[in-house]
Amino acid sequence: MDSNLQIAGGVFVAFLAFLVLSAFFGSFFTVQTAQVAIITRFGRFLRIAQPGLSWKFPFIDKVAGRVSLRVNQISLTMETKTKDNVFVTIPISVQNRVKAENVFDAYYKLSDPEQQIQSYVEQVILGHVPGMTLDEVFASQSGIAAAVKQELDADMAGFGYEIVNVLVTDIVPDAKVKSAMNDINAAQREQVAATARGESDKILVVKKAEAEAESKALQGQGIANQRKAIIEGLQASIENFQRVVGDTSVSEVMQLVLITQYFDTLKSIGESDRTNTLFLSHSPGAVKDISDQFLQSMLVANRAAAVSAPPPKSAG
Repeated sequence: MDSNLQIAGGVFVAFLAFLVLSAFFGSFFTVQTAQVAIITRFGRFLRIAQPGLSWKFPFIDKVAGRVSLRVNQISLTMETKTKDNVFVTIPISVQNRVKAENVFDAYYKLSDPEQQIQSYVEQVILGHVPGMTLDEVFASQSGIAAAVKQELDADMAGFGYEIVNVLVTDIVPDAKVKSAMNDINAAQREQVAATARGESDKILVVKKAEAEAESKALQGQGIANQRKAIIEGLQASIENFQRVVGDTSVSEVMQLVLITQYFDTLKSIGESDRTNTLFLSHSPGAVKDISDQFLQSMLVANRAAAVSAPPPKSAG
């Protein structure tokens, strides 16, 4: 009988020691950095435990939950229609965190913070994008992000959340619309390139025409200088011939010079490799007719120049 009592007493003592040890070790808990713990007593909020080693009453106090104070990113994808009836997909990233002084509100007021934030974002997007064209949406990414952040700041502050930033990472239209936009862009760039090529060709044509005009002007000047030199040479030749021969008329000397040039011309034509066949009247009478025609043309030109010259000024 005594032995049974001793065994029962030993079991009780062991159980009691187990309870004491369990209560002792169960009353301590740790909270990680950038985190807080929600402590309740019989289901009622008691306090917020800060990072580090904390203590609670065993069996009656409980760690109901833990709340992270780090910045959390929620990635959302919104689909809507623009003013010009183009469906677009808008990826949005919402960076948020729980305020340390509003942990109670963040833990108890919202059952699903991510779903709540998504609802607010949808409300803002549907209030802005349908009133904008596709080009305006592309140009207003930062404006859309600022509008979403402003709305979320006002709505989520009452739940203990701080909206750190809102990023509209892309605007994705329908694949067919995107392909059409690329085709339009390519056509516009081709039009600009064609205009540039046309201007380049125009410049080349103008420069070529200017070069040809300048070349012809220089060529004409060269021909004029050449004829001037020929005339001066002929004049010197006539004077020398008259000085040597004596009493000789100008017409006779010109006929001799023209006949000499006529034969020199025939010689040059015959010496050229690319000469075509020429049919000329080559009798002494024909040569004299040619020289008479040249001389007559020169005399007519001299008379015309004399008539067109201004009269000399009188001494008075």
